[in-house]
Formats: sequence, structure tokens, C-alpha cells
Amino acid sequence: MTRDAEAGPLLHDRRYLGLLGWAALLGIPLSLVAFLFLAAVHELEHLLWHSLPHELGYDEPPAWWAIAALALAGVLVGLAVRYLPGHGGHVPADGFSAGGSSPGAVPGVVLAAGAGLALGAVIGPEAPLIAIGGGLALLAIRWTPFAEDPQAVTILSGAGSAAAISAIFGNPLIAAILFLEIVGLARRQATLVLLPCLVASGVGALLFTGLGDWTGFGIGSLSIPGLQPTPLSVGDVVVVLPLAAVVAVVTWLIFGAGRRVAAIAAEHVLPATIGAGVVAGCSAAAYAVLTDHSPAEVALSGQASLGVLTSSPGSWSTGALVALVVFKGIAYAVCLGAFRGGPAFPAIFLGAALGVLTSVLFPSIDLVPALAIGMAAGVAVIGLPITSVLLVVLLLGDAATSQMPVVILGAVVALVVGDLLSDITTRRATASLS
Repeated sequence: MTRDAEAGPLLHDRRYLGLLGWAALLGIPLSLVAFLFLAAVHELEHLLWHSLPHELGYDEPPAWWAIAALALAGVLVGLAVRYLPGHGGHVPADGFSAGGSSPGAVPGVVLAAGAGLALGAVIGPEAPLIAIGGGLALLAIRWTPFAEDPQAVTILSGAGSAAAISAIFGNPLIAAILFLEIVGLARRQATLVLLPCLVASGVGALLFTGLGDWTGFGIGSLSIPGLQPTPLSVGDVVVVLPLAAVVAVVTWLIFGAGRRVAAIAAEHVLPATIGAGVVAGCSAAAYAVLTDHSPAEVALSGQASLGVLTSSPGSWSTGALVALVVFKGIAYAVCLGAFRGGPAFPAIFLGAALGVLTSVLFPSIDLVPALAIGMAAGVAVIGLPITSVLLVVLLLGDAATSQMPVVILGAVVALVVGDLLSDITTRRATASLS
């Protein structure tokens, strides 16, 4: 390839343009696979948590339902992690990784993530989609002119992952920005990686939209309908620091517990995974018994419940909101360490729940800015501040324009607080060893 002063190939170089073309082509089949995976998970989730309980005479899943479903999830995921290549994919407590799985590991990722997501594990689908898209892209690259070029293989694998997750966040731009933050490259390198991701995710988003319209299958959507533009008040700005800090501390503690569970699960796969499923199920059951709400509000990723929480916050009493945060947090922590999936969706939901709770406890704080701060802080503390801002802005829709300042401030405060907590923990661990 022709190279410029920054030692990178020119964007108009023929070989790089060919790379962009292959990224677009790969985006079509990989988006189809991702659509089928998400559609299957969505249909199974609806069957197990809505249709089947109704057929058995329950208006909502009974409390024991969550224990049975998540215990079964623990068995299936544990078996996949223990016996299948690739150990079922990415451990969500480790955060995000830009690398896809090897092609041979994809079946294990599909089984582990699909079983966990459908049966109620508190994880999201984004990390499995990254692994599936990247793994299948690595398989397809063998038949391209770039099979012997390590840099091109890495870029196309990332583009495949971006194509697979392009629709789950509701916008192909988020997929590209997500990879930009995960990879953390220099400016020129970031541009070279970002363009194929944009091309592949744009093609993927088109395919997702068309397949949804043509087939009638739903894959779920991360959106908040009905939010109205709300001007910021002095109180809304003042609450940014304490609310974002609280969300950051809660999320940081959950991830700390998740990493401890992950360490145990690495040594005792089946017992730890089944035990995590039982703990998560008991958390959902306890929430249902104490609040008379559905255990599905604690189980599952929170994607489906987000719109209900934000559009009808009055459906939860103050005690029910506190119980939702506590029991969802417990289930999230154990699922982060033992199951296979992504960490973003439950973090968004917990941030939103803390935002709703804040607006209930302090009536002078409007719901919309509290939601904006909570959701931005929840994703930012995972280490994705730019993604969190963009994602929350898209979630807020027409209400986003007035909320931009608190969204940005909430993400920055949460990232700083999370980094401070990690630094304190590292220094204490170092001091104890010396």
C-alpha cells in the first residue's frame, strides 16, 4: 500500500479501498447471522417469560419461575463454558474487548450467550455479537485477498463485529465509536480501523431494518418513547455530581463483585455458574415477593423493561425502586462473573433506575435530566465515556438537546470517580504486599 508521513496507508489507496469493499460485503451475511441470533433470543425470551406463564394461568411469572429459569441457565452455560471450545466466549466482568472469537469458538458463544439471555441472566447481547461477528469474519477472510495480511485481518474482524452489533444499539455510528474506544489507537490508526467499521455497520443497520420489516420478527430495541424536552434547572445541574458519583460507586462495586465471582468460576466452572444462576434467580424471586412486581424486572438484561420504567415511574413505589436497584445489582454482579454476555445493557438500566429514584426522592429534580445523568454515568464507568454520551443522546430522542450538558458532565464525573476508586484499590493492594 502507498503510505503517508504518518506511516499508514492512504485512504484512497487501491488496496485500502478494496478493504472497504470487503468490509461492506462481509457486513451483509454477518448482519443476517446477528439478526437471526437476536430474533431467536427475543422470541425465546418472550416465550419463556410471557407466553408460557400465561398459558399456565399466571398473569406474571411467579417468583419461583426466576429461580428455575436461571438455575437451568447456569447448567447450560456452565456446560458450554466447561466443554466447548472458547469457553463460551467473553467474561462480562472483564469489560469489553475488541477481538472476535476464533471461528471454532462461535458455537459455544451462541449456546452460552443464547441460553443465558433467554433464560434471564442479567447480561446484554453486545459482547456475544462482537465475538460472533468477529469469529465469522475471521472464517470468511480466508477467501479474500487479505488472508495473509495480519493488519487487514484485524481490521476486517473488527468490521465484522461492528456489523453484528450495529442494530442492537439503535445506530450504526455507536458501533464504530464503541470500537474506537475499545481499541484505543492513535489518530491515523483509528481512522483506518473506523472506516471499515462504519461501512460494515452501516450495511448491517440497513439489513437489520429490512429484515425486521420483511419478516415481522422483533429483536428488541433500546429506546425510550414519550420523553418530552425539559429545560434544565439549577437543581438539575447541582445533582450531576452526587448522582453520577453514586451511579459510579454502585457500578464499580458490582463489577468488583463480578470479578470475584469470575475468579471462583474460573476454578469451579459448573458449581459456580449454577450457583450464580440460583443466586440471581433468588434475587429476582425475593424482589417479586417483596414488591408484587414481575421477577423479570430483575432477571433479563433490562432492555425490555427500560421503556416501562421511564414512561411509568409511578408504577414503582420508593421501596420498590430501592428493591429493584438492590436485587438487580446482586443479580448483575453474579451474572457478570459466571455467565457470558455484555455489561452495557444492565448498566444502562441500573443508571436509569437510580435516576428515577432520585427524581422520586427529590421532587425538585425532573425525571428527564435524572435519567440522562444516571444512564450516562452507568455506561461511562465501564470505560466508554464517548459511547455513553452518544448512546444516551440517541435514547433521549427529542429531549436530548436540552440535556447534553448534564449527559456529558455525568459521564465525565462517573469516569473520574470509577478511576479514583480503582486507583485507591490498587494502591492499597500494593501497600499490603509490601
